[in-house]
Amino acid sequence: MANLQIKGIEDALYKKIKEMAASENRPVSQQILFLIKEHIARRGKIKFMKTPAQVLLELSGSWEDKKSADKILSEIKGKRRNSKKLKKGF
Repeated sequence: MANLQIKGIEDALYKKIKEMAASENRPVSQQILFLIKEHIARRGKIKFMKTPAQVLLELSGSWEDKKSADKILSEIKGKRRNSKKLKKGF
């Protein structure tokens, strides 16, 4: 196995890592390895996830209907029910 030496870690960052390591019963070096492995695994999963924009673009044009837009709107409006719950406001 290779050895790695890290120089120039800010004191505040080292303190947080040390606290995390203590709370998880690990030495600092093992906590650093754990965090690196976790980050690499997460990055691998993120590469395969679609962005919200990609999902939206895939949905565009996917709903086809032979009815006109006016007919669809009138059906939607016809199904709505009036609610008296908010007449007085919130």
